Amino acid sequence: MSDANEPEPEDPFVAHRGLLFTVAYEMLGSAADAEDVLQESWLRWAAADRDDVRDPRAYLVRIITRQALNQLRTVSRRREEYVGPWLPEPLLTAADVADDVVLAESVSVAMLTVLETLGPTERAVFVLREVFDVPFDEIAAAVGKTPAAVRQIAHRARDHVAARRPRIPVDASEHDRVVERFIAVMNSGDVQGLMDVLAPDVVSVTDSGGLVRHAARRPLHGAGRVVAFLQGSIAKLDTAFAVVPMRVNGTLAAGVRVGGVLLAAVSFAVEDGRIVQVFSVANPGKLAALDAEAPLAR
Repeated sequence: MSDANEPEPEDPFVAHRGLLFTVAYEMLGSAADAEDVLQESWLRWAAADRDDVRDPRAYLVRIITRQALNQLRTVSRRREEYVGPWLPEPLLTAADVADDVVLAESVSVAMLTVLETLGPTERAVFVLREVFDVPFDEIAAAVGKTPAAVRQIAHRARDHVAARRPRIPVDASEHDRVVERFIAVMNSGDVQGLMDVLAPDVVSVTDSGGLVRHAARRPLHGAGRVVAFLQGSIAKLDTAFAVVPMRVNGTLAAGVRVGGVLLAAVSFAVEDGRIVQVFSVANPGKLAALDAEAPLAR
């Protein structure tokens, strides 16, 4: 006999779990918070009268969105007290995530950082409409607005994101080539090579949650400052380090290992063959989700 607290294998919740996790993660930027939302949503789904559910997928997306909105309002207060910059929790992703260009861009650390500048309802509307192509009337039911209001919110959110997303779309192969160069020069110690792969106005942001000694607690601006900081950080190490390739949030990223232990996951935004943004997550609590590939779906 199955546990009443667990969905059956053929249950719609199981069938759409990847989609539901992705919606929650894109709204929250945290795998741990997304899992909490999934658990709460499952309890509500289990208690629902299935005879009244005509479209299980739409119904489940509505539940997930409402729970994620509640969670987002809670964690936004927590993030205001966070020490240093806050970045999304990185996810280990399969290589084929990059094949879905819309999904890969939407879960990229660069995009999730932009989504952090939206209000909770704007973020929910943007994610549901632009990423998952949910009809306006279904979004309205999920966020408690009229379809007309949702259309206006979607327009504002789209303009807001467009003004802040990368100016020039970069295909995956160019992004990979640039990141591979970064990994190579970091491992070889080629300072000039590092300067060459970074844009002169590169910005580097590190999220350590105040838990890592010597981590930058403010963004670093300019290739010279970024390289100097990296050189200083490496000089403080008394154990061998290696920079290794990882597939994080749909794109090639870099993992920094010291003594075989993963200490940071580093994602990048690339323009014109150079790195323009560096996103380093070094908070140990945020690296837990990199143990296994995340089940992303759209």
